[in-house]
Amino acid sequence: MKFETLRNDYQLQQLHRDQMQASPFDQFSHWFEQARNAQLREPNAMVLATVDDQCRPSQRNVLLKHVDRDGFIFFTNRASRKAIQIDANSAVSLLFCWLGLERQVSISGSAEPFSRMEVVKYFTKRPRRSQLAAWASQQSRPIPSRSTLEANFNLIKQQFKGLSVPTPKHWGGYRVKPDQFEFWQGGSARLHDRFIYRIAGDDWQLSRLAP
Repeated sequence: MKFETLRNDYQLQQLHRDQMQASPFDQFSHWFEQARNAQLREPNAMVLATVDDQCRPSQRNVLLKHVDRDGFIFFTNRASRKAIQIDANSAVSLLFCWLGLERQVSISGSAEPFSRMEVVKYFTKRPRRSQLAAWASQQSRPIPSRSTLEANFNLIKQQFKGLSVPTPKHWGGYRVKPDQFEFWQGGSARLHDRFIYRIAGDDWQLSRLAP
């Protein structure tokens, strides 16, 4: 395959400064609703980037479960690779990729553990099979086979048969508190529109970036 021939010219729209909200959170909410209305698959999927103790980055998709002025919230196994890396270095980045709208949003900031009370509150709302999976999987640990995972899931299923599934102690969440947002709109001839918000005291400063 000749990868150099895989090229699209982005022509949906341009992004102008007077279209940008004063708050990046408001701008994100506006774009997120447009992504939902466009019926993009998993519009709340975001790439979470972390670094290990040797500064080697790793990335994975996680699902945004809540956002407010205090940050972006997701849930995970607190013994997973991502959680171990966050606990050692709280600097993270998030990337929302909405190519159906020729858009991306990248967010930089720091992650902090979510309160246990809120973690339990959310866990009780998860589908039962997802609750059981949180007990069955030792996330990021080596396992010998798929059948091992399925057998463990079935054991947990029997263990909690007829019972409410409690929140595992190792299961939790994080809030990413942003200090920078970049909104990217694809442009024709690779003349993309990029706007960046940077935190300055209690305010956000908005600038245009060259593509």
